[in-house]
Amino acid sequence: MTTTPQLLAFGGIIVLGAMSPGPDFAVVVRHSAVSGRTHGTLAAAGIAAGVFGWAVAAASGVAALVTLVPVAFTVIKLVGAGYLAYLGLRAVGAARRAGGLPLKPAAAAARRPGRWAAFRDGLLCNILNPKAAVFFVALLPQFLPADPGLVDTVTLSVVAVAITGAWFVAVATLVAGLRRVFARPGVRRAVDGLTGVVLIGLGVRLALTSAR
Repeated sequence: MTTTPQLLAFGGIIVLGAMSPGPDFAVVVRHSAVSGRTHGTLAAAGIAAGVFGWAVAAASGVAALVTLVPVAFTVIKLVGAGYLAYLGLRAVGAARRAGGLPLKPAAAAARRPGRWAAFRDGLLCNILNPKAAVFFVALLPQFLPADPGLVDTVTLSVVAVAITGAWFVAVATLVAGLRRVFARPGVRRAVDGLTGVVLIGLGVRLALTSAR
């Protein structure tokens, strides 16, 4: 049975992992800045769902295949890198289309991604990142008993999901609170352009990542 000190230590590591800058952070910031708190929260929910999937996969041994089978790791990282590049190019394109004129409310609403798109972006951004598999495969065994039961696995998975979700919801809330600033055409273009370049760069870095 996983003890309370182990849960606290595990939670501390998850906090540090969630707070480290990466594609998840960029996706939540952009959705929150462009479309508001609801979309940012849904992106956070997608990321949390991806974390739950990787945690369960790591505990069951499935995720270990990603780190041990070169082809599986390569396929996932290339698909993930391609998706990050797609999100980045889409953001850069939005920055170029914006020009210097403010959009009318109806036009601005039409350009916002749907709620499902926000959740999907968060989920795919996380689930297509094989580095998450490496992270959980290395982390979970240290906090699970020698013969882990379902309760142990679910408990650690829920802790990981709760912490990750809470962090990114907090980010979404903070960024959405500054939407008046982000609504300015110049600031909006800067946010789209910067997050686009960051996502493209993260995609390139992911494509160059090795399993070891």
